[in-house]
Amino acid sequence: MSDLIRDAPIGAILRWATGNKILQYPEEKPDFHCPTCYSSSQATPTPEKAEPSLPVVDTLHGDVLPSKPESDDAILEKRKTLERTVTASTASSSASNLNRPRTTASARPGLERVATREALQASVTREDLERQFTIASVTRGPSKPVEPAKLDDGTILVDWYTTDDPEDPQNWSSGKKAFAAFQIYIYTLAVYMGSAIYAPSVEGVVHAFGVSYSAAYLGLSMYVLGYGIGPLIFSPLSEVPRIGRNIPYVVTFAIFVILCVPTALVDNFAGLIVLRFLQGFFGSPCLATGGASLQDMYSLIKLPYVLSLWALAATCGPALGPIISGFSVAAMNWRWSLWEILWLAGPVWVLLFLFLPETSTPTILLRRAQRLRKASGNNQLKSQSEIAQASLSVKDLAIETLWRPIQMMLLDPAVAFTALYTALVYGIFYSFFEVFPLVYIGMYGFNLGQMGLTFLAITVGVFVSIAMYWSYVYWIVEPEIRRSGLGAPERRLIPALYASVLCPVGLFIYAWTSDPDIHWIVSCVGVAIFTVGVFLVLQCIFLYLPLTYPQYAASLFAGNDFTRSVLAAAAIHFSTPLFGDLGVGPGVSLLAAFTVVCVGGVYLLYFYGDWLRARSRFAAK
Repeated sequence: MSDLIRDAPIGAILRWATGNKILQYPEEKPDFHCPTCYSSSQATPTPEKAEPSLPVVDTLHGDVLPSKPESDDAILEKRKTLERTVTASTASSSASNLNRPRTTASARPGLERVATREALQASVTREDLERQFTIASVTRGPSKPVEPAKLDDGTILVDWYTTDDPEDPQNWSSGKKAFAAFQIYIYTLAVYMGSAIYAPSVEGVVHAFGVSYSAAYLGLSMYVLGYGIGPLIFSPLSEVPRIGRNIPYVVTFAIFVILCVPTALVDNFAGLIVLRFLQGFFGSPCLATGGASLQDMYSLIKLPYVLSLWALAATCGPALGPIISGFSVAAMNWRWSLWEILWLAGPVWVLLFLFLPETSTPTILLRRAQRLRKASGNNQLKSQSEIAQASLSVKDLAIETLWRPIQMMLLDPAVAFTALYTALVYGIFYSFFEVFPLVYIGMYGFNLGQMGLTFLAITVGVFVSIAMYWSYVYWIVEPEIRRSGLGAPERRLIPALYASVLCPVGLFIYAWTSDPDIHWIVSCVGVAIFTVGVFLVLQCIFLYLPLTYPQYAASLFAGNDFTRSVLAAAAIHFSTPLFGDLGVGPGVSLLAAFTVVCVGGVYLLYFYGDWLRARSRFAAK
């Protein structure tokens, strides 16, 4: 428990306030002995001239895979992106041949777990990606010491002390990982719930400020737009090693909690809309970086499970919001829903502040390097992130964050289609906040609280989806990867071929059973079927994209998040005239028709994905 608090924001503050006298790391304790491998005579020198790398052994089948000669630049690039794990035994056995590069992951399969983000960023080719999946699937061996590498200028790269170093998030206990992941989930749930919890208050806003219903819905759409824009700024900040994940999380969410008070008290409409936008903006870091935190802790093999739970929180948040506020707004007043955001978000922030550990590997190693320099007096001890950060320019960061997502959508048809598809289904999802009142209040005579309960159909659909998805990953995907390797990225789209059909089916059921003569539960079944289809398709897409464009995964998700948030914000407003002019049946059918077209797109992506990848300038070759 002390280690958990030490690594959390509260621990950092307490350590700073006491001059690091409490909650100390091993390097700060009087009995700490700096490992001898960090002396200049013991570290492994960087080869001055690269020779062909060691053979790559397929640890699953015992086959020796061919390897290609690597240039000095290629080796240096790998040093900047991959974690080193060279054991002392390997170093001694290879002492007579120091010119061979021994710090690449391929030379020592099975001795480490490379964090998901580092693995993706380091995968330039399909072969690189296959190696990372092989490493992630091999059973961990006994603990071995890790010998750091030494650069030509005498710099010693600070690394993990052993292959099962407890400071490495990949080596945390299952309980610590689960607790950290739970905090990310509940954080995500609170932010997403903060969007739709406002929906039952729309009528009260109309009467309180004398505005139209369309204007009142700005309180929802601006929040959604805010959390679409925020990750473009906060996600890159979390990748800066000196900042890490926790500072953007805790600082921005503290602002989010503080903003809850003036948002609930504001007495003019313009102020309400501005404050709602700022709430969404400052609540946004977890919506993109939350996935990065999970990738820090879990290997490529286990990542689908934890990401699906994160998606569960993101999907159920908007669905649970109207349930929570529907009865309270009807009983009290329209401001009640805004106070409920504070009551939910406040305890979540306290939990993060007290117990959320830093998960970013570059940040953890950078801080270790700082402590080792202080303990040993050796200023040549540096982390890879310090070296990489020294060459990072604001221009490069801006290109990767702002321009790269747009560039990929404009130049790569697969990226453009997946972005538009996810934006479409996300927009349809948010159109429910307009059509549900028309159906369940206007047709069936429900009150606000009862109408909010109909959103449980979405939650039921998500739980059914997770059961199906986990079964597929556990019984089919994992054995296939261990038996035959990763394979083509399009194999991750196989469930989407069937699930994509459920999207229009569910919408058509909802469209033509929303009738007072038909029991309301039938239309809710349609919503659940649609949710199953959407959830499964999105999970497949979010696995397909990083496997196809591993080096640009961060840019892909930032662009995807922005695109779907923009269309969702627009859908909140175009839904009113759509359903008002066409009616519920024809209006929802029109949306369903778009998803029918997208079914064809999923099949084209599956059957012609290899052809598109071969012609893409971004895909791994």
